[in-house]
Amino acid sequence: FPSGAAVAGAADALLAFVEQHYAEHPIPARILVNIGAEAVREILAVITDRPPGVITPRYAAEKAWMEMAENNASLAIQARARDTGRIEQRLEALRDVLDLPEAPQRIECFDISHTMGEATVASCVVCEAGAMKRAEYRRYNIAGITPGDDFAAMRQVLERRYGKVAAGEGVCPDLILIDGGKGQVSAAAEILGEVGLESVFMVGVAKGEGRKAGLEILIFPDGREGLALGGASAALHLIIEIRDEAHRFAITGHRAKRGKARIGSKLDDIPGVGPARRRKLLAAFGGLDGVRNATIEDLCRVDGVSRKLAEDIHAALR
Repeated sequence: FPSGAAVAGAADALLAFVEQHYAEHPIPARILVNIGAEAVREILAVITDRPPGVITPRYAAEKAWMEMAENNASLAIQARARDTGRIEQRLEALRDVLDLPEAPQRIECFDISHTMGEATVASCVVCEAGAMKRAEYRRYNIAGITPGDDFAAMRQVLERRYGKVAAGEGVCPDLILIDGGKGQVSAAAEILGEVGLESVFMVGVAKGEGRKAGLEILIFPDGREGLALGGASAALHLIIEIRDEAHRFAITGHRAKRGKARIGSKLDDIPGVGPARRRKLLAAFGGLDGVRNATIEDLCRVDGVSRKLAEDIHAALR
């Protein structure tokens, strides 16, 4: 689906697709079109010095290919229409259950991940018009807090993100989701108030009884009673999808950070590897993963690393 062609006619939509698609993909030797062949040639002449042959179907095989392409396009349009209707329905349901003035178009969700306070990482995922915007996901390394203090971690990530938004850097969401209960929501509300974004609607998503999916309870910062929507709620389905994506993004970042930290700790614990040799090893192999994947022979090539020390390093990082 070409961008910017939602209200265009068929010919304009085709030209938009050709321009966008072949700006990023290889151009074939021949292209079949059902309309606008000359206009397509002109577009391709701008993109490449060797434009392909652009023709309308003449033979039976070519007409069969075109019919197949038209059928596929029709099916794709029908699927897009169904998906769009479903997305709009979920956003409207979310508006209704949260009593918002309009369906939220931009939703940001936060989660905190750590193991017993180690390698704490916060995630922020973005959902816009019902679709996840992975290019806008962000992870935040949390430092300077008491290990395991999820409230402090949440305060830190929100202050870092929305302090910039309040200063005019970035986009302000219509709705903020917090993966957590009353404590997390209170910490989040406090920071939003401090940065001047208390008007942004925010809600916590707390685990329900038995931590079962579909039993989540929505927690509000104004102290009103938590809201259980039930597993059949279209609004809850959307919330859970966004929350689960924030959790996935946080935990993968946490595991990567924890793994690097533990490898680094092992390196420091090896007799004979002091700060100077550690720096040389990291520089030689481009980081901890490179040291771990290096052979004994590779390690021996680093200045100051003997065969015995290389064997010790290799064994310790296995």
